[in-house]
Amino acid sequence: MKRTLIHNATIVNEGQSAKGSVVIEDGRIAEVLTNRKPLSAPCDETIDATGCYLLPGIIDDHVHFRDPGLTHKADILTESRAAAAGGVTSIMDMPNTTPATTTLDALNAKFDLLNEKCIVNHSCYFGATNDNYSEFGKLDKHRVCGIKLFMGSSTGNMLVDKMNSLLNIFNGTDMLIAAHCEDQETIKNNLTKYKDMFAGENDIPIGKHPYIRSSAACYASSELAVRLARIAGARLHILHVSTAKELQLFNDYSLSEKHITAEACVAHLLFTLSDYRTLGTRIKCNPAIKKQADRDALRAAVDSGLIDVIATDHAPHLLSEKEGGASKAMSGMPMIQFSLVSMLQLVDEGVFTLETIVEKMCHAPAQIYRINERGYIREGYRADLVLVRPDTPWEVTADKVLSKCGWSPLEGHTFNWKVERTFANGHPVYSDGMVDDAYRGEELRFGE
Repeated sequence: MKRTLIHNATIVNEGQSAKGSVVIEDGRIAEVLTNRKPLSAPCDETIDATGCYLLPGIIDDHVHFRDPGLTHKADILTESRAAAAGGVTSIMDMPNTTPATTTLDALNAKFDLLNEKCIVNHSCYFGATNDNYSEFGKLDKHRVCGIKLFMGSSTGNMLVDKMNSLLNIFNGTDMLIAAHCEDQETIKNNLTKYKDMFAGENDIPIGKHPYIRSSAACYASSELAVRLARIAGARLHILHVSTAKELQLFNDYSLSEKHITAEACVAHLLFTLSDYRTLGTRIKCNPAIKKQADRDALRAAVDSGLIDVIATDHAPHLLSEKEGGASKAMSGMPMIQFSLVSMLQLVDEGVFTLETIVEKMCHAPAQIYRINERGYIREGYRADLVLVRPDTPWEVTADKVLSKCGWSPLEGHTFNWKVERTFANGHPVYSDGMVDDAYRGEELRFGE
C-alpha cells in the first residue's frame, strides 16, 4: 500500500496552527505528525511542503453544476475540475436543473451523473415544490444532503409560496432544509416600480438590482423561514445571507447547540454596491450584492459566530447570458475555483484568521450536514486536503478559468496565495484541475 508523506507543512485544523506532517495511505489520513512525533513506517513518496499550509479540503455546500439540461454553460466534469483546482474537495449540488431534481427518478439520475463525471466528493439536494413533500420520507438520509427550499424566485416550478406547503415541508422531515429566502411579492412590487421608472430605457440599470431584490425582501422571507423552523423544531440552514438586518435572526451559540444556521457566500463577502460600476452584471446574483455596510456586517458575523458557513453559490452563465441590466441579465457567477484564495486574501487583509476560514469552509459544513469522516485533519478520516502557499503572486486571467463558461468576475485580480495541490480521498488533483487515471470522487455519506 502506497504511503505519501506531506512533510513540514503548517497544519491548520480545529482552531490551531502547528508545524507538522501528514501521511496518506489507502485514501485516508494514516498519521498526523506534530510535536516531533515520528513516522511509524517509511513512506513511498515525500512531498516537501516547507513554507506551505495544509488545510482540510474545502466543503462547498452550495453549487450549481448545471447538469443535466444546462450543459452549454457548465457541467459536472468542468466545474468539479475548477473546484478541485481551487482546493474544494466536496460539493453539494442544487436541484434547479432541467429537469429539476424534484422527483426520485430525477434524483437517482443526478447521482448517476455525479458518480460518472465528478472528480470531487459529492451529494445533491432534493428540491421541494408546493406538492412533493410526501416524497421526503422515501429519501436516503445517508445519501441526500438535504431539502432545498426556494422561498424566492427559482427555476421551473420550484418556488414554494403556499403557506400550507411550507408548513408541510417544515413539519414533514428531520432532514436539513436549506432555504433561499427572498419574498417574491416584495420583489415583484419593486420590479414594477423600477420598470415604470425606466420605461424608456432598454433595461433597468444594474445598480438598481439590490433595490429590486431588496433587504426588505430578504428579511421578510428569512424571518418567516426562521419562525416556521422554530415552531416545527426543524433543522434550517439559511443560504447566502446578504443583509445586516437578517443577522438579528441568528445567534452565536456553539454550532452543536444550533438548529438554525446561516451561510454567507464569497461574493457577498467581497463585493459591494459600488462594484456594479466596474463589474456590472458580472456580479449580478440572487440575492443581490448590497451596500458596504451589509458586507461589513457579514464579515463581522463570520467572526462572531452568527454566520456559520462560507460557500460560493457557484452559478456559471455564458457572458452572452449576462448581457442587459437588472431585469434581463441572468443572475449568478462562477466562483468556486477562486473561493479559497479569495478568503485567504481577506486573511492577509486582517479581516479573518486562517483558523476561522478553516472553521467556516471545512469544519462547520461537515458538522452541520453531519458528513462522515471529512472536514478535519484527523487520523482515520478521508484524506481530503489542500496545500496552499502564501507570498506567491499570480493574476487571474481568462485562460486560467476552468469553469466551462470561460470567465470570472475576478479577472485581472492578483492573489498572493496559490493552491499547490488538492487531495481528494488521497488522490492528487493538480492546479489545472487534471487527475490521473480518470479518477472520480466518492458520494458523501451523512450521519452514519
